[in-house]
Amino acid sequence: MDYQYPIDYTWKTDEIVKVISFFQGIEKAYEKGIRREDLMALYKDFKQIVPSIAEEKKVCAEFEEVSGYSTYRTMQKAKKSEEGELVKM
Repeated sequence: MDYQYPIDYTWKTDEIVKVISFFQGIEKAYEKGIRREDLMALYKDFKQIVPSIAEEKKVCAEFEEVSGYSTYRTMQKAKKSEEGELVKM
């Protein structure tokens, strides 16, 4: 990984950790796959930090720009997946 995660410096340390964990879950989905339940739990934590759709789009667009990984497409696939399924992009 040779890029920086998009973070808001007004977030607290534990909030930054949760946002980064979500992005790492997206990376895992692309690189080797992640269990649907694990990704959904990471997304739930992420949404507690970034509740507005506008802010989510902004942060996720920044992440996609630096990483090439789409959080939107990954989460769409996860939401359509069955319980216990592996989400692999």
